[in-house]
Amino acid sequence: MIVIPAIDIRDGKCVRLLQGDFDRTTVYSDDPVDMARKWQEKGAARIHVVDLDGSRTGRPQNREVIERIVREIEVPLQVGGGIRDIETVRDYVDMGVGYCIVGTVALKDRDFVIEAGQQFTDSLILGIDARDGKIAVEGWTERSTLTPREIAQSYEGCGLAAIVYTDITRDGMETGVNIAATKELAESVNIPIIASGGVSGIDDIEKLIDVEKSGIMGVITGKALYEGTLTLEDAVKMTREAGH
Repeated sequence: MIVIPAIDIRDGKCVRLLQGDFDRTTVYSDDPVDMARKWQEKGAARIHVVDLDGSRTGRPQNREVIERIVREIEVPLQVGGGIRDIETVRDYVDMGVGYCIVGTVALKDRDFVIEAGQQFTDSLILGIDARDGKIAVEGWTERSTLTPREIAQSYEGCGLAAIVYTDITRDGMETGVNIAATKELAESVNIPIIASGGVSGIDDIEKLIDVEKSGIMGVITGKALYEGTLTLEDAVKMTREAGH
């Protein structure tokens, strides 16, 4: 299992939201590139980047910043936010982004997701964001009637590299990862799961390692790193000592 630091970009700055609420934003750095470099130096094997502005507009809004991060660091990036057509996926892959995350569009344009999965095999990640057991879309501002399991299973065999599963009610709250829901989703599909939302400290990393065999390949952590309740070095060390 790998530990993946999160860099959420809004107006060109590195921020964190509470429970996906754009009105509850904390700025942690004016330069996301420096932050990416910092996480790489501290042992990150991959970095999670979200274009928050793009998630709301449906088109990338912080492309130049993301391109600078790609040029400056060596570890793979997984990028989400505003990726809703094949041209955007191609642009990011050509830029050097390792993985593109699609979310909202998976509910509205299945043909695009399948085409992208075929054209860019193992470079596409499905982002499943849930609130109270239902899918949330459009930058977490709308809720669907579908469950995470239903949407995940519908994309089995479509070339996805992974699924990022986020419990929105825990995101940025440091209340602990929803281990049970993450494990349940991992066991329901053959696609690797990346846990997200609620990491509060090293205990969450340990709990995820305990259920890793269910199909959990990684965990994204943001606020815990920025607030200092978790150090990336400790998290990476724990996963390595667990033999992963």
